Amino acid sequence: MSSPQHLQTSPKELRRIIAASSTGTLIEWYDFFVYGSLAVVFSGFFFPTGESSLALLVSVAAFGTGFVVRPLGALFFGRLGDRVGRKKTFLATLVVMGAATTLIGCLPKYDTIGTTAPVLLVLLRLLQGFAVGGEYGGAATYVAEHSPAGRKGTYTSFLQTTATLGLLLSIGVVVACRLLLGEGAFTAWGWRLPFLLSAVLVGLSLRMRLKLHESPVFTRMQAQGNLSKAPVRETLASPKPLGLVLVVLFGLTAGLGAIWYTSQFYALYFLQSVLKVDFLTTNVCMAVALILGTPSYLLFGRLSDHYGRQRIIVAGLALSSASLLPLYAWIREAAAHRSWAQVVMAVTLQIVFSAMVYAPTAAYLTELFPPRIRYTGLSVSYHLGTGVFGGFMPLIALSLTASTGNELAGVAYPITVAAVSTVVSLALLRGGRDNKLVRAVWNQLGTHDRADSLEPAPTG
Repeated sequence: MSSPQHLQTSPKELRRIIAASSTGTLIEWYDFFVYGSLAVVFSGFFFPTGESSLALLVSVAAFGTGFVVRPLGALFFGRLGDRVGRKKTFLATLVVMGAATTLIGCLPKYDTIGTTAPVLLVLLRLLQGFAVGGEYGGAATYVAEHSPAGRKGTYTSFLQTTATLGLLLSIGVVVACRLLLGEGAFTAWGWRLPFLLSAVLVGLSLRMRLKLHESPVFTRMQAQGNLSKAPVRETLASPKPLGLVLVVLFGLTAGLGAIWYTSQFYALYFLQSVLKVDFLTTNVCMAVALILGTPSYLLFGRLSDHYGRQRIIVAGLALSSASLLPLYAWIREAAAHRSWAQVVMAVTLQIVFSAMVYAPTAAYLTELFPPRIRYTGLSVSYHLGTGVFGGFMPLIALSLTASTGNELAGVAYPITVAAVSTVVSLALLRGGRDNKLVRAVWNQLGTHDRADSLEPAPTG
């Protein structure tokens, strides 16, 4: 029998694993978010002339539908990841995502193919969501299972930056294309270029990922015949694992989804669609805030290794819930006076508070779910929360604002969801691996062999 030390990853190999995993995940998030960055621009091309308001709402709704299918992608790819391997599965998600994004860039307009245009747009958006449903869980599991004891928060925090960096990359590419091509050319056809760029980025990432080896934890379970034959059934058809998925959903990922998409996407829509700030100013403010806020992911990931994941997560949820209303009031006031530095600061604070929740999440979830069902359990709980509760956040918030006439009404939704997650987490998720429910799931589905030596008990 191989010793646990035999399975440890060298520092050089670990750096390569983090680089390849993070680059691929960044590109998938870029693909997923470039749609949101451009929805206001291209919405009119896929709907009848004169229906600009409807086109925007439907395009934003289509942005949300990509999140609805993420849990389905989590089930499909989660099963593959727990059955055939982490590496093979997140290679497949990258290919699917790249193909869907590139095809959006090639999609004919409504004037050319009629109602087929919006139908195809929504279908490709669904395919994007299906792919990203398998990507995050695979990358998080893969990096965590290579990380040494006591450093999971530090190493997986690099992966946690990729969603924000993917959004930043999408904004940067969009702004660059707009400035280089000019307003007229960009609006007419240049908006397609950020989508078409995906084909090049995916090719580069695939080259990096093909050089990786399978996770040592998965390899060990495979050699010992401990792989799950039905990971979806073991995760969702058994009371204890299903209970853990639900507790994680309402105690962490729902709140995470609501506040992360508020800080990253609703801030964009709020400035552009509610306050009517011009496109370039809005995107520059968002880009600067993202640059300033991104290092906080690495900080809180490292701190979670020393002070416990849940303490930092709960603090981030509570701070977000308490601060969103005054921060958006500040954004409204600053935009009225064209004080863009204040706008940037208000958005940056949102990003920092959401980073407190998001940075430790990958490490925390891999520690809560045993290796046998880890890819499935992590992916399903993550994408139910961030997909359903986060994906429709911009649509719900814009609808609340439109129906009430109150520009600040939209933040009532993330405030409420974050507050609920704070309470549930404190009540039902305390203790990490020592939590009664988590311990019961590990006793039921843990591998019960030396592979568990690579899974140090987390601190609460």
